[in-house]
Amino acid sequence: MNKIQGAKSCDLLILGAGPGGYTAAIRAGQAGLKVIIVEGAKAGGTCLNVGCIPSKALIHAAEVFHKTKGLEGGQNVLGISLATPSIDLAKTIGWKDGIVGRLNKGVEGLMLKAGVERVTGWGGMLDGKTCEVMQEEGPILIHGEHVVLATGSEPVALASLPFGGKILSSTEALALEEVPKQLVVVGGGYIGLELGTAFAKLGSHVTVVESADHLLPHYDRDITKVVEASLKELGVEILTGAKAKQLTQDGACLLVDLSDGREVSLPSDKVLVTVGRKPRLDGWGASNLYLTMRDGFIAIDDQCRTSMTDVFAIGDVTGEPMLAHRAIAQGELVADIVAGKMRRFDTVCIPAICFTDPEVVSAGLSPQEAIAAGFETVVGQFPFAANGRAMATEAEIGFVRVVARKDNQVVLGIQAVGRGVAELSAAFGLALEMGARLDDIAGTIHAHPTQGEALQEAAFAAMGQPLHM
Repeated sequence: MNKIQGAKSCDLLILGAGPGGYTAAIRAGQAGLKVIIVEGAKAGGTCLNVGCIPSKALIHAAEVFHKTKGLEGGQNVLGISLATPSIDLAKTIGWKDGIVGRLNKGVEGLMLKAGVERVTGWGGMLDGKTCEVMQEEGPILIHGEHVVLATGSEPVALASLPFGGKILSSTEALALEEVPKQLVVVGGGYIGLELGTAFAKLGSHVTVVESADHLLPHYDRDITKVVEASLKELGVEILTGAKAKQLTQDGACLLVDLSDGREVSLPSDKVLVTVGRKPRLDGWGASNLYLTMRDGFIAIDDQCRTSMTDVFAIGDVTGEPMLAHRAIAQGELVADIVAGKMRRFDTVCIPAICFTDPEVVSAGLSPQEAIAAGFETVVGQFPFAANGRAMATEAEIGFVRVVARKDNQVVLGIQAVGRGVAELSAAFGLALEMGARLDDIAGTIHAHPTQGEALQEAAFAAMGQPLHM
């Protein structure tokens, strides 16, 4: 047994320095609390290190390369031509890692500025107040009056396709230094499609295997069919209603059962498995705590409190939606509560974004969800094909859609699919949080020429007063 090297105490002990954990630490430190955050890896968690940020960097690099390839030989409509372009993926990954490193240092600096103490090492909860952190010189004990569990999530593996070798999770896919010639993506959710799109633009032949009857099964068909059409145009092969089995005996192909009963063999240099994520509950002492669980996640109330006194949980370990911005909002909330403020997690919507090409944004209720909830609705939709800015930037694919109550025209949901629509998500969320009506959106002057005008136009359409279509 290792000899205890020392002990520390604090007002707030945070296990995990991902987006939720470091946000809670910074805000609590700003409030004058003594904060200790425990993390065995780099600050920023999955999102910053092996998720949101590096994947968007790779997606951007792939888009630049794809556009450059489109200028080859002067056959494009813009009239620009250049010699045959090439890509050194190792250099691209190095550039991506540089961005991650800068952000790592930024997070560390912000915590230091707020007076937060960072303890590096893998922590294990001994009880609801005490954490043992393993370090090179031996373990130390940390006592916290309040505890935040922010341990995040990890990729789900398939029993027949365990990670290793040519079977990749998103983490390994973001570290590849060569573009695979044949890439099979198992799982047609947002992670699989984002990375699949990127590698298709980098030159891979990509096949997506999805067990549901359409890609992005959590989005409605009006949106997903736009993404599917774009993927097919990019050369991506899509197999829906299909189940991945295992590699062939020689490891060269992936066996897949199709919905019509046939079995196909897909050649593959790499197989990217993106069938979901699960809460990270192993290795940090969860079994030593008396936590109520819900559907495999730590159960919390509207203040992010667990079933244990003064023990909070935030982020992916608490369930869906597993989004960094949800964790950030929860981290800020918990810090305020520990500092003595009265707060509750009572948000109208948490926007979801899929960074495919085109991008997808969903905030609030879809038309189908609104009807299922018992609302009589009006729906307005405006195509980017009728938007001047979209036309001038080759972004005519897709639309913006507004869903509102028919009786009082209060907006229930806003969705969009199109290039660059991720940047409209803040406007969508703000409209819903502020309880906007259709005439609030329609009466707000939207700058011209911008893609944001499509939101105003969709509101006009829902009111029965379409302007530019």
